[in-house]
Amino acid sequence: MPNLPRIKLLKEFIKDEPENPFNWYALALEYEKSDPIQAKTLFLDIHQKFPKYLPQYYTAAQFFSEIEEWDQAQLFFKEGIKLAQQSSETKALRELQNSYQNFLFENDLED
Repeated sequence: MPNLPRIKLLKEFIKDEPENPFNWYALALEYEKSDPIQAKTLFLDIHQKFPKYLPQYYTAAQFFSEIEEWDQAQLFFKEGIKLAQQSSETKALRELQNSYQNFLFENDLED
């Protein structure tokens, strides 16, 4: 069941600060379990509007993996890894690389 008051609040934050990627990201997280179609739309929008927002990549990759959209998951993993390398975010890089390797192994996919 969605947290409607929180969703409403996040939508207000987005209206007030549409350039803040965190507000969009938080809204996608709220929809992740209750409305996967809306979450998917939001993750794709965030990716297009805020390609340098690193936190989106791990979460979106996991989300797309869970809904078995392997190509999208792989895209988010690869782009997240590249961005983490470029921005010298070593912790995020390790998490993305480890998760990506697990994703490939669990789904019998190749890089």
